[in-house]
Amino acid sequence: MSEIKKTFRAFRIEETEDSFRSTIMQVPFDKLRDEELLVRVQYSALNYKDALSATGNRGVTKQYPHTPGIDAVGTVVQSNCETYEVGDVVIVTSFDLGMNTDGGFADYIRVPAQWAIKLPAGLSMKESMIYGTAGLTAAMSVKKITESIAISAGKIAVSGATGGVGALSVALLHKLGYEVVAISGKKSETDYLQYLGASQVLDRHEIEAFDKKPLLKPIFAGAVDTVGGVILENIIKATKPLGVVTCCGNVASPKLDLTVFPFILRGISLIGIDSQNYPVEPRAGLWQLLASSWKPDTLAQLHQEIRLTELQDKITNMLQGQLKGRIVINLSA
Repeated sequence: MSEIKKTFRAFRIEETEDSFRSTIMQVPFDKLRDEELLVRVQYSALNYKDALSATGNRGVTKQYPHTPGIDAVGTVVQSNCETYEVGDVVIVTSFDLGMNTDGGFADYIRVPAQWAIKLPAGLSMKESMIYGTAGLTAAMSVKKITESIAISAGKIAVSGATGGVGALSVALLHKLGYEVVAISGKKSETDYLQYLGASQVLDRHEIEAFDKKPLLKPIFAGAVDTVGGVILENIIKATKPLGVVTCCGNVASPKLDLTVFPFILRGISLIGIDSQNYPVEPRAGLWQLLASSWKPDTLAQLHQEIRLTELQDKITNMLQGQLKGRIVINLSA
């Protein structure tokens, strides 16, 4: 630990009398939990859960002051386990990182060894954060699609397609040969979505305006839904027999107003995706796929790189629905 100073830089959220504020400050190492790995963070990434944590959402983070950042990649500088050695490069995503454990918006993190995955060959540290939790979630969703739906079965819908999970799902599905229908409320991003691989872009208002009938004309062979609410309802009702729909978000609404007809008359499967506590072995397998045969040619175009000092503005933009793709934070810049 001789090369490490007594404090490190972190994007810290503090609670005041009537609000929460962000400050980049020096934090003592003893504020970190006593865990097996100390990791020097090279890159992190901004997720919606981070934006909520940064604004004092108690459903994400219970106690402040706190450092958000549910994604991190970097080099092990201290290890108290046999699995990892000093110098290993590891990806840390999900579990409790950035929620109630200080996260990746800092120069250092301390985490349990079981939260880490060795950076696979074929993937740079920066690329791993273009993926991050959003990429892992997208990969979990796409895996469910590939296990049940043939490429020839028809179109796969992706809602919230300009967001992190949505954009990566479009790119991954296209890479694997599926015909992708992107659903988005941002007409200005049609060219972007087509560049990622969407063969068709539908305005979300078109999906929201579908008939209120319990079953609709079958359009989609399957779908990756990232928003919930009416859009998810109508996607399910418009999915072909034996189709698979995955869901991983509720930014539109956590509620569903459905009959059982899509499930008992068409055999539709609705599969929830939870990447937070996804087991280590299948998690590592998905990272290997993301580093190799699933890696989209458009991966580099899916992100914007920023410095830690630019993070607060991006958090504001995210909460206002003004971002697309992924925001990667370079902790060395």
